[in-house]
Amino acid sequence: MRHLFGSFVLCATLLGAVQVGAHSAKHAEPVKSLHGGQSMAAGPYHLELVAKDGELLLYVSDHSDKPIPTDGAKAKATIQQGFEKTSTQVELAPTGENQLTGTGTFTLSPDTGIIVFLKLPGRDAHAARFTPLKTKS
Repeated sequence: MRHLFGSFVLCATLLGAVQVGAHSAKHAEPVKSLHGGQSMAAGPYHLELVAKDGELLLYVSDHSDKPIPTDGAKAKATIQQGFEKTSTQVELAPTGENQLTGTGTFTLSPDTGIIVFLKLPGRDAHAARFTPLKTKS
């Protein structure tokens, strides 16, 4: 009987942990945009990407939309085009209080995907995938 009770407690604990893990899935969903771009949650950050042909601007804030300084940050964007997934790499450099910018040779289309990797000093790296021209359904 003790063994059965111990198994029951273990199962209940594991099921509770699964629910907590499911809660973290919110970090992959879109969030409110403050600068006219597409915003995504990535770990402890809100990343907003404002993308134009040949130019990227990334804003970094916390989940309360408070700007996070980007001094010393390193970021890279991989722009994927079309069904063949040809890609272009763009380095993003800090340019303002909570901004990083980069330029490259690329044109945006509705099937363009942009993966941004961000590493702030002394913090873990995080990534987010954007589809800046994808129509909302």
